[in-house]
Amino acid sequence: MKEIPDEVDVTAGGGLAPALAALSHPVRIRILHHLCRNDTCCCGEVVEQFDLAQSTISQHLKILVDAGLVRFKSERPRSCYCVDREALDALLRSFNTLFDREISALARQRSGQ
Repeated sequence: MKEIPDEVDVTAGGGLAPALAALSHPVRIRILHHLCRNDTCCCGEVVEQFDLAQSTISQHLKILVDAGLVRFKSERPRSCYCVDREALDALLRSFNTLFDREISALARQRSGQ
């Protein structure tokens, strides 16, 4: 069994697994997509995009914030959110690094190299 490359952080303390867990719900993916299209959104603006209660959206946002994918800023009386683009980029790089080698190796095996 091959080991996971060292440059891929899959530890529970702040790597690939917690971020992917945060993206395991379709609503959170849609929220992240919405935030990616906007610089900053207040919670109410996000709630308007969904047919869900404000408390439900707030919980989903909290999970995305806790995973480090979204930043939170309190602008009383509102709560504003934006995507942490560096964290999202790091997640994509880690994910690609994790699977690129294996996919490349499979492609070579299939082509007979």
